[in-house]
Amino acid sequence: MTKHYVLAAGGTGGHMVPAAALAAELMKRGHHVALVSDARGVRFPELFDGVQTHVLPAGRFAGGPLGYAKALREMWRGRAMARELYKTFRPAAVIGFGGYPAMPALLAAFAHKIPTAVHEQNAVLGRVNRLVARRVDAIATSYERTERLPEKLIAKTHLVGNPVREAVLALRTRPYPLLEADGIFRVLVTGGSQGASVLSQVVPDGLAMLPPTFRRRLQVTHQARIEDIDAARAQYAEHQIAAELATYLPDMPEQLAWAHLVIGRAGASTIAELTAAGRPAILVPLPSATDDHQTANAREMTDIGGARTIPQQKFTAVELAKQMQKLGLDPAALENAAGRACSIGRPYAVGDLADLVESLDAPRARLPVTTRQQKAAYA
Repeated sequence: MTKHYVLAAGGTGGHMVPAAALAAELMKRGHHVALVSDARGVRFPELFDGVQTHVLPAGRFAGGPLGYAKALREMWRGRAMARELYKTFRPAAVIGFGGYPAMPALLAAFAHKIPTAVHEQNAVLGRVNRLVARRVDAIATSYERTERLPEKLIAKTHLVGNPVREAVLALRTRPYPLLEADGIFRVLVTGGSQGASVLSQVVPDGLAMLPPTFRRRLQVTHQARIEDIDAARAQYAEHQIAAELATYLPDMPEQLAWAHLVIGRAGASTIAELTAAGRPAILVPLPSATDDHQTANAREMTDIGGARTIPQQKFTAVELAKQMQKLGLDPAALENAAGRACSIGRPYAVGDLADLVESLDAPRARLPVTTRQQKAAYA
């Protein structure tokens, strides 16, 4: 039966990518989907082709009493607009992906008694998801352990994983790239959709400290911020390291396919793609991330041996060179790390999330018991 669904997400890539993956899956199943976000979210190129989009006001709770009062006014105005949308679109369920722009859509759904769920991409339940967690019908998580999730809500919590692009998921069937003792060693450096200045400042000098025989084998692809790219390019050239730099990598799945090692942040989408594809990594969590969620994101992959985590305050050229030598000089260890990363990937995330969404307006007995089934499927 064709149904209507509303997806509500904040305007960052971490929220929008899984929302787009779910939208595509629901439309593939014959449903109609509408997106509610802010002005940033509806500008993501090609993510929501064929999806009707709505920009609703949503204030951010910051700036003291005056800021809070303004945010509440904006939130209430967005709620009223969402209620008008629901009168014509008549959604079977509303799904929030975090971020303040998701809040008005969820508040309107509560008022209309429309079934609701939230999806949490990080290993720490986000602020907006925490605010609504007790009122929604289901909580979908991406990690075995999600911090800030009250124990009394576990009964309605379902481990589904974080959806990734089909092009990345396809890498799961491709073998880890052959790494010969004296062959090319491909390094992918990425700070996520916004880049990361610390990677541009540290990585070129860290790679330069490697033994000459190892350094000559390097082939680096580095995504850098526009304000950092010229300086980073000059550093690589000075150290005679073969490197290709860009502010945006449109062929990221293919870059990931050929990478022997990834150096990057620990955002939710990055971890999901590394574990889906099975690529070892050196992770440098963003220290200013809300609730330090990137450190939590990196924990599972690091604990299982698929990555090494270096806190940013300890991320120096010397430390990077030390970790690179431990990993890069042993091809068998790298391939083993790739396998361990792959072992915690959740390739059925988008399908399992769509199953959960479709069940929201069904009788309680039909709600999927996802966690144990998925653990068996991932084994």
